[in-house]
Amino acid sequence: MSAVIHGHAAPGLEAVAAAFEESFAGKPEMGAALSVRHRGRVVVDLWGGCADPGSGTPWGEETASVIFSCTKGLVSVLAAQLVQEGLLDYEAPVVDYWPEYGAAGKAATRVKDVLAHRAGLSAPRVPIPPERVTDWAAVTAQLAAQEPLWEPGSAYAYHAITHGWLAGELVRRVGGESVGERFRRTIAEPLGAAAWIGLPPGLHDRVAHMTAGPTLLRLSADQEAAAPHDGPDWLALAMTLGGAFPRELVGEDAGFNDRRIREAEIPGAGGIATARALATIWSATFIETDGVRLLGDATIEAATEPQSGGEPFFAVPPPWPRWGMGLQLDSEARRYLTPSGFGHDGAGGQVAFADPTSGVGFAFLTNQMEAIDDVRATRVVDALRAALA
Repeated sequence: MSAVIHGHAAPGLEAVAAAFEESFAGKPEMGAALSVRHRGRVVVDLWGGCADPGSGTPWGEETASVIFSCTKGLVSVLAAQLVQEGLLDYEAPVVDYWPEYGAAGKAATRVKDVLAHRAGLSAPRVPIPPERVTDWAAVTAQLAAQEPLWEPGSAYAYHAITHGWLAGELVRRVGGESVGERFRRTIAEPLGAAAWIGLPPGLHDRVAHMTAGPTLLRLSADQEAAAPHDGPDWLALAMTLGGAFPRELVGEDAGFNDRRIREAEIPGAGGIATARALATIWSATFIETDGVRLLGDATIEAATEPQSGGEPFFAVPPPWPRWGMGLQLDSEARRYLTPSGFGHDGAGGQVAFADPTSGVGFAFLTNQMEAIDDVRATRVVDALRAALA
């Protein structure tokens, strides 16, 4: 039985709605939402399926879900705002804002190295257990003291979880408030967006239960079987931190299904939002949306200057993504509508971005997490590109 889809798509975008509905095929326990703003106006707002397979709760209009690495895009917008305000400089050494960071040979690391996954701290040398992962001061102090895994600035590797603490501590040091509080004050509240970095305790019932789908479980098993036996598995440690999270990032009551994790500010992967909120935020980065514009044209140009791409320091098969100043850029690994697109995708199939050329803010979210070759959101983006053309 196919999922019941609710919401609307504007005339001419019927193929986009059809692609969204097709993403549920063969996935009876999946829930998802899709939202598209075009030139500031909502043109697609759809949701359907199951928010919690255990209880059978349907995905509703106000259902939010964990957005995983889409959170990095939001934190990168916060950093760009601080650059826009003249408080942060991408070219400056990190130690100008965070003096302790200069330990263990990292004194020359620049802000842009931290944002563009070139900091050499993609994984912890000392495991971070579950009881410490919610302690902001402890984790940031550990990263500040750590010897880098490679010479900072000389190469990149995806900082899957640590990126959030590195960029977030810069935001905190420069802006004078936590990354979650600054996000709430400067982005979520002005836009009326249901999005959080650190979920308020009373809102757990709004959040979908995340599940690892069969392709993600298979990939995790294959990666574990292929893990090196003669040294640290740095790629796995980048995701698990050595104990804080399962390889799939979620378990029944573990990882990002744990209420304590959801309430903590973990800005590498812990953001929670509705698709409608994310599409609104990304629209507002480049065009006035609901009376708010977040970034100027010059700021966007600086924030999207390519910094990282090609083969990473730790070998993973292509295609490889590209990043500007923390913003994920259009690439073979993540195609947006045009080369001007920027945003960030997230584990399990989440995709959110802005595309100034097309005038689009876009978000696709799902609670059934699949592996990196998942094409659900890609097919929706392809349908939208064709419809706008």
